[in-house]
Amino acid sequence: MKALRYKGPFSVAVEDVPDPRIEQPADAIIRITTTNICGSDLHMYEDRTNVEQDKVLGHENMGVVQEVGAGVDRIKVGDRVSVPFNIGCGTCKNCLEGWSSFCLRTNPNEGVDGAAYGYAQMCPYPGGQAEYLRVPYADFNLLELPPGDDFERDFTMLSDIFPTGYHGAELAGVRTGDRVAGLRRRSRGAAGRPQRDAGRRRSGVRRRQGSRPPGAGRKDRHADRLQHSRSGRAAAGRH
Repeated sequence: MKALRYKGPFSVAVEDVPDPRIEQPADAIIRITTTNICGSDLHMYEDRTNVEQDKVLGHENMGVVQEVGAGVDRIKVGDRVSVPFNIGCGTCKNCLEGWSSFCLRTNPNEGVDGAAYGYAQMCPYPGGQAEYLRVPYADFNLLELPPGDDFERDFTMLSDIFPTGYHGAELAGVRTGDRVAGLRRRSRGAAGRPQRDAGRRRSGVRRRQGSRPPGAGRKDRHADRLQHSRSGRAAAGRH
């Protein structure tokens, strides 16, 4: 099959690799229909990790079940599924307590809990920027979707980007009607800074949603107010 492999800093290539196969009874093989390039993939691409040479990338995946192991009961061949990026076993202490992203069983690297597809230190699982993907513990890790191909671009967001953002909003206590500010971190964990984005496409989306970014490339009193508010309370007002 064809797959995207990491070749070194700022270098990836589509190459032929062996097709995945059922290795354990709880495995499933997915035919990938849509996969995303995550912003965190850039950490590997731009040489900020110790990702291994020839790693198949891709942890935001969805597709159709092609094959299942003998121990898979819930998931069936032909099911359309989302593949969440983190891999859990479903039965260890952390998984049972709701901390499946820190599964104690899926990562063989000493001292590292939790696993993911196609990511540095989250091995040994190849990613889904490929034609096919092996999913361990398929009954636990796959989310069934309505059959067909409707809402493909929407459903593919369920593997990472949408639930990650939603979970962050839940942790922050954000509710309908709140005024919020998008912040980004400086390097070395310093205070958050207002996110400024001069991209025309994103600015157009923001306008359609009724949001107003801080002024790009100019002095902006709202941005200054947020930048000097370490607690973030300047953006927490309700209407």
